[in-house]
Amino acid sequence: MKKHQNDPDARLLTGNMKLADLLDLNYNLLGVLTRTGLRFGFGDETVEEACRKCGVNAQTFLLICKVYTFAGYMPSSNVLRTADLRDIVGYLHQSHSYYMDIALHELADSIERMLAPCDDRHKKVIWRFFTAYKEELSEHFRYEEEVVFPYVLGILDHVENKDFAIIQYEENHTNVEEKLGDLKNIIMKYLPKECDDRQISVVLFNLYLLEMDLEKHTAIEDDILIPMVNRLEDHEK
Repeated sequence: MKKHQNDPDARLLTGNMKLADLLDLNYNLLGVLTRTGLRFGFGDETVEEACRKCGVNAQTFLLICKVYTFAGYMPSSNVLRTADLRDIVGYLHQSHSYYMDIALHELADSIERMLAPCDDRHKKVIWRFFTAYKEELSEHFRYEEEVVFPYVLGILDHVENKDFAIIQYEENHTNVEEKLGDLKNIIMKYLPKECDDRQISVVLFNLYLLEMDLEKHTAIEDDILIPMVNRLEDHEK
């Protein structure tokens, strides 16, 4: 998908709008809310007011919301200058915890219910794909948590690291949502008739939601994190 800088629709999201109106605009932002540290019970507070109350950088929050709301959105360099890189890292870290500790567990539970009437052969195929994907995702996140994020935070704290540069991450960064397509196709096309269509729909719905969220996660890394770190590295030279 082609990405566009300064999408005019993105300007509709401002710090002066009510937080409740923002969430009503795109329910997928419910996950963004919790991962950025904002809390429910915000009444009629604006985005700026709710962020200030919870100690969240409002421009960073809005930037992430725009990625989730507008397809192909890519922020300009001027927009990136208004965001807080430390908050971006914090959001990505919280997203990793959400995927591994919540989303994948819920997906596994729905798969188990779906496969209850299946024979062992079908069960083994599905669980093999799911387990392999979970391990791949865990390894991807581990690299970011142990190498990339400490490097970024080190730059912010003026800690020199000559053994790593963000271009190494950029050149080897993979889209972790791509292999979910194989699992979706198996479930849609090849499960036996004994499986309940409602249970299949629940699993597919969870897979599509996870795929969408991971796609946005990758966009935040590629179009926000990496450019912001590139700018800091250039400044350090």
